[in-house]
Amino acid sequence: MNFEQIKYHVVDSAAIITLNRPESLNALTVKMMGELQEAVKLADADPAVRSMVFTGEGRAFCAGLDLKEMQDRNVDAGYVGAVVDKPALKLIDALKQSPKPAIGKINGFCFTGALELALTFDILYVAEEAKLGDTHAKWGLRPTWGMSARLPAAVGIRKARELSFTARTFTGKEAAQWGLANRAVPLAELDAAVKELTDGIAATSAGAVAAFKDLYDHWLTGSVDDALKYEVNTEYEISDTADRLGGFD
Repeated sequence: MNFEQIKYHVVDSAAIITLNRPESLNALTVKMMGELQEAVKLADADPAVRSMVFTGEGRAFCAGLDLKEMQDRNVDAGYVGAVVDKPALKLIDALKQSPKPAIGKINGFCFTGALELALTFDILYVAEEAKLGDTHAKWGLRPTWGMSARLPAAVGIRKARELSFTARTFTGKEAAQWGLANRAVPLAELDAAVKELTDGIAATSAGAVAAFKDLYDHWLTGSVDDALKYEVNTEYEISDTADRLGGFD
């Protein structure tokens, strides 16, 4: 498939999905979000792909929504509107429904809607030098893609309030310290760190990983008791258990 605003290629077991508008710091457009959703579908359909890695071309992961696009639309009460929200929420749902882990490789700037999108990834590796932030309040906007739930789930409600109320930026190193990111490494080491992660995922059972992804997603949306009941009562298609156990000695 030919994409205009992203790049897609497979390296070993990982689909590398690169936001590719470096002249605009990879700012999100409606078209880009549609292409990202198509990339998720491509990865889902490819049995050789075990994980998806999302990153940005150039010095940014993504600067957030393309504000030039927003200037041509009515923004009422801080709401960016369904024209933008619908493709964004479809993309987020595609990531949630995918049985394959989504990994954010945050190589640079990651602001507002980009951070909101990054919080939907299953795992986040960030460059220590990266700059991140929830800048909705700076622009008089309110979140509609899940920031108000996922940011406090990651860093705690008090830290989330501080970050959103002040719209201040923070480093990748801080993101890892607070639990927003899994790991922060120098930018020069980011590719190798993510490769080690994707290789580790590829060595495990695809069916078991898909089961874990679904179980953890269910835990996020309910109580511990509900999650435990769901775990006991939900069956998954895992076809390689016998082979893996048979090889144990």
